Amino acid sequence: MSTKKNLTLRMEPELRDKAARLFNELGMDLSTATGIFYRQALQCHGLPFEVKIDEPNESTYSAMEAADGGEKLSGPYESVEALMEALNA
Repeated sequence: MSTKKNLTLRMEPELRDKAARLFNELGMDLSTATGIFYRQALQCHGLPFEVKIDEPNESTYSAMEAADGGEKLSGPYESVEALMEALNA
């Protein structure tokens, strides 16, 4: 029989409450859901989901505009050379 230890997580109350409602609908509590997350992370040797940024945020767009003299860069580019050419234009 394995022994269990306590784990304290800090998160926004609204996030915790929404997650608790979701997991309750799935028939589990936050503790069970957290355990499932850790087991999945161990199984795949990393986060059990893809972590990425799909779209640049507004500050990135502003920096891109500043780098291109105020004009928005258009992409995607077919190569690094094409991007560098657009940046140097």
